Amino acid sequence: MPPGPDRLVHAPAAEWGPALALLPLAATLAYYVLPASLQAQTSVQFAPQLLAYVALFLWASRNSAVRFRLGLDRAEVRTGLRQGLITGLALGGLNTGVILAGVPFLGYDITFLRQTPHGLLPLFVMIPWMIGIIAFFVELNFRGFILGRLAALECRLWKSGAASRFSPLALLTTTLLFAFDPFMVHTFQHLHWIAVWDGLIWGAIRLRTGNLCTTIVAHAVEVLILYSAVKMAI
Repeated sequence: MPPGPDRLVHAPAAEWGPALALLPLAATLAYYVLPASLQAQTSVQFAPQLLAYVALFLWASRNSAVRFRLGLDRAEVRTGLRQGLITGLALGGLNTGVILAGVPFLGYDITFLRQTPHGLLPLFVMIPWMIGIIAFFVELNFRGFILGRLAALECRLWKSGAASRFSPLALLTTTLLFAFDPFMVHTFQHLHWIAVWDGLIWGAIRLRTGNLCTTIVAHAVEVLILYSAVKMAI
């Protein structure tokens, strides 16, 4: 089967439960109507992601060819490593410039990054172990499960084959869900907007190639660059 969006929506058999991907979306929307006292609680901030992993586990337990549906085809690993490295280096360089030069130029603080959970962990824990683990599970959740399932739902809406393959609603929804994830917003404050263009690029790659390995590697490489540069700068 050729690579591309068809890998997301034309998997080997009828897919059970793609609507489970709507649960973390509903949980994220619900978070933003909670009182501030509840929004400040870490357990509440993590709730949408935890719900997503529960939904992923339930979905995976009822479907066949789960690895294929998530974009983790072993045959695509080498291609994913190569494309992910290039994408990660490009985004890492771009976003390092935005954070270290652009954001301070606009008058925003970046020194708060020292006090984030990522900034407080020892360097040898973050690089490369924690960064790699985070990249894997975040991409598995947002681009593998949520985007893939929303794309499977969206393909039923369009008469146009091009619109069905591109899945614009799924891409935009997943991007905003990623960028406005409660833990992301609480931890990275005004810098969470960077996740908008990251999410669009990673999501477009996922839809175009069907290869989740690419986005995992791109995510990990970008964060390695960002973390190292910011750690040295502040």
